[in-house]
Amino acid sequence: MDAYELITRNASEVVTEEEVRALAESPDGKRAYVGYEPSGVLHVGHMLTANKLIELQEAGFEVIVLLADVHAYLNGKGTFEEIRETATRMKEQFVAYGLEASQTEFVLGSEYQLDEEYILDLHALELETSLSRAERAMSEIGGGDTVTVAQAVYPLMQALDIVYLDVDLAIGGMEQRKVHMLARDTLPSIDADAPTCLHTPLIADLTTGVGKMSTSTGISISMEDSEAEIERKVEKAYCPPTADPDPTDDGEERENPVLQLFEYHVFPRFGEVVVERPEQYGGDLSYETYADLEADLESGELHPADAKGALSTYLNELIAPGREKIRKRQA
Repeated sequence: MDAYELITRNASEVVTEEEVRALAESPDGKRAYVGYEPSGVLHVGHMLTANKLIELQEAGFEVIVLLADVHAYLNGKGTFEEIRETATRMKEQFVAYGLEASQTEFVLGSEYQLDEEYILDLHALELETSLSRAERAMSEIGGGDTVTVAQAVYPLMQALDIVYLDVDLAIGGMEQRKVHMLARDTLPSIDADAPTCLHTPLIADLTTGVGKMSTSTGISISMEDSEAEIERKVEKAYCPPTADPDPTDDGEERENPVLQLFEYHVFPRFGEVVVERPEQYGGDLSYETYADLEADLESGELHPADAKGALSTYLNELIAPGREKIRKRQA
């Protein structure tokens, strides 16, 4: 797999392809970043972008993980003391999950976002941005029905972070797309380059296949779940025998979250997936590609219950190191 294929593997979108191909020509030493609010507990939906960071490290990139404590405070996620304690726990989990510590720089937003130069640049962006544009950028990631002034400033800070962290590639889930487009439009007004962006898919709600996985609206698989909890949640997951489920009665699009987790989490981290089955049901199935597993589910060769059993096993293997880190901290 060449550098461009590795960089763009499982990406929903790159902006722009020409810019990403230029980065792929000489990726060593290039800098990529993802920002995370230190709030609540990490779940596998968050870790999809972490998988992309791991692949970027394989391609030669240096990775910056912004633990966005100021953003979390602006979004009403607790006191700074509470948020920073969560940030410490998140850092440990990311490294345990597979990020190469020597190639990863963890940065708290408050290390630079409270400096005078940053604040003045932020005010300059505010002068260039209408309130309605800021609200639209925040709509996919904000909480609640009412947008506060703090939340309207939030996407402008995300845009400015790209400049102050000196990154070559900004990574985010598809919910970050509007923020990144805002950054591309507004940053040239302060003589900064429009950022190159890569967007990853969103894992659907585990029980319905609708929308995205979220701890606030449905069941999510936490990076701190026990093996038994993972098995229980996956067993209840929505998993029709197809990668293209019918929409809901209300016309909402559905995804198959079990297949998504195989495609975006399991196969990128494991060279082979083995689905264990009793001999009376045909014995074990072995897959080297996601496409083959999906095809067997579609044909009926692979039963959804067997797929779920294998998924639980592999997710537990991915989550176990970070879970153990937290257990030792709390002992």
